[in-house]
Amino acid sequence: MSDSEKIVHLKKYANRRLYDTEKSVYVTLAEVSEMIKQGRWVAVTDADSGEDVTAFILTQIVMEAAKKKNALLPVPLLHLIIRYGETVLVDFFGKHLEKMVRSYLTYKQAADEQFNQWLEMGSGLAGKGGQPFGPANPLGAFFKQFFPPGSDVSDDKKQK
Repeated sequence: MSDSEKIVHLKKYANRRLYDTEKSVYVTLAEVSEMIKQGRWVAVTDADSGEDVTAFILTQIVMEAAKKKNALLPVPLLHLIIRYGETVLVDFFGKHLEKMVRSYLTYKQAADEQFNQWLEMGSGLAGKGGQPFGPANPLGAFFKQFFPPGSDVSDDKKQK
């Protein structure tokens, strides 16, 4: 396990403070959020009971972020979560939601890579701009019939 994947063990005290046992400092929810964004995993235990409260703390982080943006989930979905609580939705969230999000992220990354390849191909072609056909323009004879000899677009003027 690399350093970024190493689990950070936190203790939650009754005063709602979180203590990073690795660095021996108190941390905020924002700092825990940054650890996770950097690829770290956290495990939070209640200092008094030893109970795992990781899910509670992570939910709290998500809710704080939602409060700043004034929305996280659509209101109808929130109603369903409250209405069906621990029955149907726990099963769904536990088994399917994580897989769906991981699949989405995998496909998004693949699409981003493909798009970047297209951009690189396009920039390579753009550098070769100018006259697409050069002097041997296969459509030249066709266009000459619409422009009289000596006009600005005629090849005759360029050759004189």
